[in-house]
Amino acid sequence: MSISTTTNDNITRIIIEDKFDYSVHNEFRDAYRDTPVGTQFIIDLNRTTYMDSSALGMMLLLREHSGEKSEKISIVGCTQEIKKILEMSNFKNLFNIS
Repeated sequence: MSISTTTNDNITRIIIEDKFDYSVHNEFRDAYRDTPVGTQFIIDLNRTTYMDSSALGMMLLLREHSGEKSEKISIVGCTQEIKKILEMSNFKNLFNIS
């Protein structure tokens, strides 16, 4: 599996291993689909080696699911290359990125 989740209190951590692309679309959606209202999310990219534009779309769908509040979703563990993609896409205005 490329995606795993952990939940602690009201925080769900979505861990993406290897490639974050359309091939993990269903797994990514399943990671948050049944979460209760008010859940905070951490997208953990520490083990992510590749990300494409479909991953950006999936994160936007998660943002829509969570009520479109940037403080509810943090993206952590970005490589320089992934961070550059997020910055070029202006995701720093939509998510907490560290």
